[in-house]
Amino acid sequence: MKTLYLDCIAGISGDMMLGACIDLGVDATWLRTELQKLPIEGWALEVRRVDKNGFAATKVDVRVGPQPHARPLPAIEQVIQASELPPRVKSGALKIVRIIGEAEAHIHGMPIDEVHLHEVSGEDAILDICGSLLCIEALGVEKVECSPLPMGRGFIKGAHGQIPLPAPATVAILKGVPIKGIGVDAELVTPTGAAIARHLATRFGGLPSMKLEHVGYGAGNWDLMIPNLLRVFLGDAEGNGLEVDTVAVLETNIDDQNPELQAHVMQRLLEAGALDVTMTPTHMKKDRSGVVLSVIARPEDKAAMRSLILTETSSLGVREQELQRSLLHRDRIEVETPWGKTFVKVGHLPNGQHKYAPEFEDCRRLARTANVPLREVYVAAETAARYAHELSHHHSIQ
Repeated sequence: MKTLYLDCIAGISGDMMLGACIDLGVDATWLRTELQKLPIEGWALEVRRVDKNGFAATKVDVRVGPQPHARPLPAIEQVIQASELPPRVKSGALKIVRIIGEAEAHIHGMPIDEVHLHEVSGEDAILDICGSLLCIEALGVEKVECSPLPMGRGFIKGAHGQIPLPAPATVAILKGVPIKGIGVDAELVTPTGAAIARHLATRFGGLPSMKLEHVGYGAGNWDLMIPNLLRVFLGDAEGNGLEVDTVAVLETNIDDQNPELQAHVMQRLLEAGALDVTMTPTHMKKDRSGVVLSVIARPEDKAAMRSLILTETSSLGVREQELQRSLLHRDRIEVETPWGKTFVKVGHLPNGQHKYAPEFEDCRRLARTANVPLREVYVAAETAARYAHELSHHHSIQ
C-alpha cells in the first residue's frame, strides 16, 4: 500500500505540505495547471530551493491579490464547488474547510454557516488545501499517517488582536490528536495545516514499517533553532502483507479487590473505547492470589483508560507503554446460512491465503432462534464465506 508519512519536525502548514510534495517529485508546472481549474484570478505559485539549518528543502509561496478580512464558510465552499477539480479533490477540500468551520463555530458559539473565517478566508488557503490534495492524487498515495504534532508557544496577531499559541482554531481541530509542546516561540501548526493532517491521516504515531522509496522536505517561513521543515516519507507499507499501527498497553496488578467488581471494570473500559481488556490470574507477593489487568487502547485514549483504572480499581499505579501492532488486512462480508444471514471477517494472509471468522453474536442469535448447536452455525457461516469470497476472487482475476 503506497503510504505517505508526515514527519512534522517543525509542524505543518499548507505551504509546507506543498513544498514537501514537490520535493518528492510532484511537477510544479502540472500543479499550477491543475489549480487553474479553481475560479481564482491573479495568483502565482512560487517554488524555490532554500536551506534550513543545513537541510536543502523546497519552499512554496502562494501569492494572491488583496483578500477579504473574513468570509463565511458557504462563500469559501462555493469557490471550491464552482471549480473543475477532480471529484475526489473537490470532495476532500470541502471536508477540510468544514473541519475548520466547525472549529471556528465552536470557538465563537455560532452556527457553522454563520461563522466568518479569518485565518483561512483567503484564496491562498484554498489553493494550499486543493494543491495538497492534488499532490496526494499525483503521488498515488493510498494511505497517510502522521507524527504527533509539535505545538509552539507565544503570540501571533489575529483578527481579534493577540492570539496565544497554539491558536484556538488549531487546538479545536486537533481534539483527540496526539500533540506535544516544544520550546519554540512560533506558530508551528497552522489551522490549515492541522485540518489537512486531520483529514488525511488515518493514524497519528511513529514511523510505520515500509519499504522506503522517497523522502521530501517542505520548508516553512520561520528560521528557528530547529530545522523548520515538514519531512515526508513515501513508501510501500504492504511489503509483508500486514498493516502496522501503534497501540497503548496499560497494566496493573490487583490482589485486594472484590472479584465481583472485575466484570464492571472491564465493561467500563470497553465502553470507553478500549480495543481489548483481559484479566489474567496470577500469584502475587504475600502469597495472595490476584489478577493482572491488561488494556489495549488507541494512544489517544490512554489518559481515559488510566483514569478509569485508577478510579474503578484498588490499584495505586499503572504501567504504560506504546507498542507496534501488526494486523492482517481484512474484509467483512455478509453470507447466507440455512438459518439466516450473518457477517464474517475475512483475514488476508501474507501468503495469499485467507482465514474466516464468523461474528459470534450473529451466530449465537441464529443458533438460539433456530434451536441448533452454535458450532453448526459457525461451520455453515465459515463455509459460505469461503465459497463466496473465493468465487468473487476467481471472477476478479479472469
